[in-house]
Amino acid sequence: MTAPAFTLRRTNRRRFAPDTRTALLYLLPAFLVMGIITFYPLLFQTWMSFTDFQLKNLNGKIAPNLVGLDNYVQIIQSKLNIPNFEFVRLLFFNLFWAFSNVAIHVVLGVGIALLLNVNGLRFKRFYRALFILPVIIPPIIVATVWRHLFDEDNGAINMVLQGVGTLLNIPPDAFRIDWLGQVDDPFPFLPLPLAYFALLTANTWLGWPLNSVVATGALQSVPPDLYEAAEMDGANAWQRFKVVTLPFLRPAMLPYAIYGFVVTFNLFYLSFFMSGGGPFGRTELFVTQAYKLVNDFQFFGIAAAFSVILFFLLLAITLVTNRLGRATASYAD
Repeated sequence: MTAPAFTLRRTNRRRFAPDTRTALLYLLPAFLVMGIITFYPLLFQTWMSFTDFQLKNLNGKIAPNLVGLDNYVQIIQSKLNIPNFEFVRLLFFNLFWAFSNVAIHVVLGVGIALLLNVNGLRFKRFYRALFILPVIIPPIIVATVWRHLFDEDNGAINMVLQGVGTLLNIPPDAFRIDWLGQVDDPFPFLPLPLAYFALLTANTWLGWPLNSVVATGALQSVPPDLYEAAEMDGANAWQRFKVVTLPFLRPAMLPYAIYGFVVTFNLFYLSFFMSGGGPFGRTELFVTQAYKLVNDFQFFGIAAAFSVILFFLLLAITLVTNRLGRATASYAD
């Protein structure tokens, strides 16, 4: 009686196939590295968000106090003892900043990709190599150059405007614009500072090329026969784009738009190095605010809570956008 029962237990025990065990052994180093550099910091940061972690707790000798959800409450209710912090304003600006940038990047990138996909256009490869240059330039250089371009006294943009004004008999002082520090909104009906438009210009220059590359790759996958069939059916240029081109662009552009939204939402260096979050924190982003909480104020626990809020906010936006836009669906679905 005992031997058959023992044999039955041994037989029912789940075993991995040799190929599966080999695959797991190859994956094990990657899992260990990911656990050390990704999963453990995430868990530790989540624990920190429920404490009053400060500079004195970094050495590990003094344990921080548990404060529960107090850090989250202070953030959401804008009760942090730091200047120019309003959570609701920060949230809406961050969302509008990301959506407006991605919309411009996608439209401009697709439009330029369509222009470069015209049959008979010469130097296509040169153009495609040229407009990818902004992507390979280090971010700190991009932010520094654009900050100097928008400089009030010696910036190239103001100098060009002053030159045009001289031709039109307009005093040069009329174009001495403080692009990154002007407090008054340029458009009374739009509660956005002038610094937002300066950042938008810089990020548009930076963001559309890669969108154009993705769109160009998607356009190369469109069978020419479909265009010929649509043209034989009497479809005009807009109808061919809507019926033939757009379904092939969607599987490539929607996932990349979601990726671009996340990248733009977390675009640290333009806001930090160009405008510094000004004027009065109106171009501050979540990532720059979290950095200042750590670097300027040493509020480690609050900064950790800030990062957790940012993670779940981006996760929710990504899931909702993916579901509504069917970003992972193919053109055949």
